[in-house]
Amino acid sequence: MKIRRLVLGVFLVVPLAVAGFAFAGSFDGAKSATARFHDLDQAMAAGWNVKVADAAGLTCIAQPGVGAMGVHMLNPSLVDGTISATEPEMLVYELKSHGRMKLVAHEYFVLQSAWTGSSPPSLFGRQFDVTGEPNRYGLPPFYSLHLWAWKPNPSGILTPWNPRVEC
Repeated sequence: MKIRRLVLGVFLVVPLAVAGFAFAGSFDGAKSATARFHDLDQAMAAGWNVKVADAAGLTCIAQPGVGAMGVHMLNPSLVDGTISATEPEMLVYELKSHGRMKLVAHEYFVLQSAWTGSSPPSLFGRQFDVTGEPNRYGLPPFYSLHLWAWKPNPSGILTPWNPRVEC
């Protein structure tokens, strides 16, 4: 009986572990493409130079009781109705002590009016979130997806709010 459980365990655990490694590895290209942007000056020089604010003027985006996203730096040239895993429209930074900014996530962003696909966009096997109108940013409806590439998120690597991020 012990041997049967051991064999069954191996047949279940090994495929799940392999699938987990494969899923985690699917973010490698996105991470390597943005690794140099831990230096905010390099990110700004490369085009991520617009600090995004919500309609209230807040630049560090948080949702009480859920977590935060952080400070979004937009590359306007990438807001073109297309998506690329290695070119997120926004880089997300966490404000640290002494005003230092730490790269924590990517945000992929597409206005619904610019998206030509027959269904919402998706990356990494996950469909983008939909934000309708009205919204806290004063924007028309859009699709977005966060990738917590540089800071663990206990809510999930592809979820918008991270309870470990503070504004």
